[in-house]
Amino acid sequence: MSMKYKKDIQSLLAVTISSFIYSLNMKIFVENGNLFPGGFSGLSRMITNVLDMYLHIYIPFGLIYFSMNFLATVFVFKYIGKRFALFSIIQFSLTSLFTTLLPSIPITNDILLISVFGGICGGFAISIALKANASSGGTDFLAIYASNRFNIPTWHYVMYFNAMVLAIAGLLFGWNQALYSIVYQFCTTQVIQTLHRRYKLSQLTIITEYPEEVSDSIFKNTRHGITKVNAVGEFSKTAKNMLFITCNAYQVNDIVTSAKSVDAKVFISISNVERIVGNFYQKPLD
Repeated sequence: MSMKYKKDIQSLLAVTISSFIYSLNMKIFVENGNLFPGGFSGLSRMITNVLDMYLHIYIPFGLIYFSMNFLATVFVFKYIGKRFALFSIIQFSLTSLFTTLLPSIPITNDILLISVFGGICGGFAISIALKANASSGGTDFLAIYASNRFNIPTWHYVMYFNAMVLAIAGLLFGWNQALYSIVYQFCTTQVIQTLHRRYKLSQLTIITEYPEEVSDSIFKNTRHGITKVNAVGEFSKTAKNMLFITCNAYQVNDIVTSAKSVDAKVFISISNVERIVGNFYQKPLD
């Protein structure tokens, strides 16, 4: 089996697991806590409730959720990878199907527990999809598009958008559930920020006596540029070379391993990067 098909099978399995966990989360926590997760999930629940309460028209959450995500896919399709879009469509389609077929599964009536653990489960499910180079669609699409373009984490902006959605829900259905929904969404965002590291950047300062060899070793694993500066160790009074490289956080371990394989005495300092200005290679979503 070729690597491409193996990768596709792994991604398909991941988005299936992701959609099932997310659907279980909706049935166990979100519905029973009457929460509004924000984003397209929250909008879909809000539309379902408004139609049911005020117009006495019931449209399943799954149908509305699928329709909104499909429209978002059409909008961003030309800006994102085709494979990424395909697996994202599979993910939110399965979520729509599972939420329609699964029954409500209450396990607790404690609204705080529902908000916290529901948010954690929701963030975990979305992170699985992102790890497989897919997403749950909706605001995820918008966040990933912005991250690709500006090379900055955007999940906190998603949280701001979700807060606006929840404010509308609070006006329509009461502030108690809306405020707990913000707790839910905060937990979701924190889990994603922790688990999904594609758009977190790090800078490595590498001090070595073998700059060319270390650089060549690093170039085998990454396409990021390296800046070399001549230096002198004040303690040892020996000539050194400083290499500067900015990379994605998930690439740090590979770069450190590459450098140490060439120079066992290499000194490496690692720091977080708030933002960058200029050219930076971001591996595109395929």
